[in-house]
Amino acid sequence: MRARVGQMLASTVDTTAVIVVRCPEQELEITCGGAAMAEGNGPGPAATGTADPGLMGGSLLGKRYAAEELGLELLCTKQGQGTLAVNGVPMPMKSAKPLPASD
Repeated sequence: MRARVGQMLASTVDTTAVIVVRCPEQELEITCGGAAMAEGNGPGPAATGTADPGLMGGSLLGKRYAAEELGLELLCTKQGQGTLAVNGVPMPMKSAKPLPASD
Protein backbone atom coordinates (compact mmCIF):
# COMPACT_ATOMS: atom_id res chain seq x y z
CA MET A 1 0.00 0.00 0.00
CA ARG A 2 1.22 3.48 -0.80
CA ALA A 3 0.22 5.64 2.16
CA ARG A 4 -0.43 9.37 1.89
CA VAL A 5 -0.55 12.12 4.53
CA GLY A 6 -4.06 12.53 5.97
CA GLN A 7 -5.16 9.03 4.96
CA MET A 8 -7.30 7.20 7.54
CA LEU A 9 -6.61 3.52 8.12
CA ALA A 10 -8.65 1.04 10.13
CA SER A 11 -7.75 -2.35 11.57
CA THR A 12 -9.49 -5.42 10.22
CA VAL A 13 -9.07 -7.33 13.52
CA ASP A 14 -10.08 -4.82 16.22
CA THR A 15 -11.21 -1.21 16.78
CA THR A 16 -7.86 0.51 16.07
CA ALA A 17 -7.93 3.44 13.63
CA VAL A 18 -5.07 5.77 12.68
CA ILE A 19 -4.29 8.81 10.53
CA VAL A 20 -1.07 8.96 8.51
CA VAL A 21 0.87 12.02 9.72
CA ARG A 22 4.10 11.49 7.77
CA CYS A 23 4.99 8.91 5.13
CA PRO A 24 7.64 8.03 2.55
CA GLU A 25 7.09 7.74 -1.21
CA GLN A 26 7.30 3.94 -1.26
CA GLU A 27 5.10 0.89 -0.87
CA LEU A 28 4.59 -0.15 2.76
CA GLU A 29 2.74 -2.95 4.51
CA ILE A 30 0.98 -1.29 7.47
CA THR A 31 -0.61 -3.84 9.80
CA CYS A 32 -2.45 -3.98 13.11
CA GLY A 33 -2.51 -7.21 15.07
CA GLY A 34 -0.71 -8.93 12.19
CA ALA A 35 -3.42 -8.16 9.59
CA ALA A 36 -3.25 -5.50 6.88
CA MET A 37 -5.08 -2.25 7.67
CA ALA A 38 -7.84 -1.06 5.34
CA GLU A 39 -8.51 2.46 4.15
CA GLY A 40 -11.38 4.00 6.10
CA ASN A 41 -12.44 5.42 9.44
CA GLY A 42 -13.28 2.28 11.38
CA PRO A 43 -14.10 -1.39 11.19
CA GLY A 44 -17.35 -2.59 9.70
CA PRO A 45 -20.02 -4.39 11.73
CA ALA A 46 -17.59 -7.21 12.48
CA ALA A 47 -13.84 -7.61 12.28
CA THR A 48 -12.91 -9.53 9.14
CA GLY A 49 -9.22 -10.33 9.67
CA THR A 50 -7.45 -12.88 11.81
CA ALA A 51 -5.18 -11.50 14.52
CA ASP A 52 -1.72 -12.80 15.36
CA PRO A 53 -1.74 -13.42 19.17
CA GLY A 54 1.90 -12.27 19.35
CA LEU A 55 0.95 -8.85 17.95
CA MET A 56 -1.87 -7.95 20.33
CA GLY A 57 0.00 -5.50 22.59
CA GLY A 58 -2.47 -2.67 22.05
CA SER A 59 -2.44 0.85 20.64
CA LEU A 60 -3.36 3.93 22.67
CA LEU A 61 -5.69 6.78 21.73
CA GLY A 62 -3.91 10.05 20.90
CA LYS A 63 -0.43 8.53 20.80
CA ARG A 64 1.90 8.71 17.83
CA TYR A 65 3.68 5.64 16.51
CA ALA A 66 6.75 6.10 14.31
CA ALA A 67 9.15 4.13 12.16
CA GLU A 68 11.85 6.80 11.98
CA GLU A 69 14.08 4.80 9.61
CA LEU A 70 11.24 4.75 7.04
CA GLY A 71 9.90 8.24 7.73
CA LEU A 72 6.45 6.93 8.72
CA GLU A 73 4.36 8.38 11.55
CA LEU A 74 0.80 7.40 12.54
CA LEU A 75 -1.60 9.08 15.00
CA CYS A 76 -3.97 6.69 16.78
CA THR A 77 -7.56 8.02 16.64
CA LYS A 78 -9.28 4.91 18.06
CA GLN A 79 -7.48 2.60 20.43
CA GLY A 80 -7.57 -1.16 20.17
CA GLN A 81 -5.87 -4.40 21.14
CA GLY A 82 -3.65 -4.77 18.04
CA THR A 83 -0.01 -3.72 17.76
CA LEU A 84 0.76 -1.36 14.88
CA ALA A 85 3.54 -2.58 12.59
CA VAL A 86 5.12 -1.65 9.27
CA ASN A 87 6.70 -4.23 6.95
CA GLY A 88 6.41 -6.80 9.77
CA VAL A 89 8.25 -4.71 12.39
CA PRO A 90 6.24 -3.38 15.39
CA MET A 91 6.17 0.43 15.56
CA PRO A 92 7.29 1.98 18.84
CA MET A 93 5.31 4.77 20.48
CA LYS A 94 6.91 8.13 19.74
CA SER A 95 8.20 9.88 22.84
CA ALA A 96 7.24 13.46 23.63
CA LYS A 97 9.76 16.19 22.91
CA PRO A 98 11.16 17.70 26.11
CA LEU A 99 10.21 21.31 26.76
CA PRO A 100 12.97 23.87 27.25
CA ALA A 101 13.89 24.83 30.79
CA SER A 102 12.05 27.87 32.14
CA ASP A 103 14.66 29.50 34.35
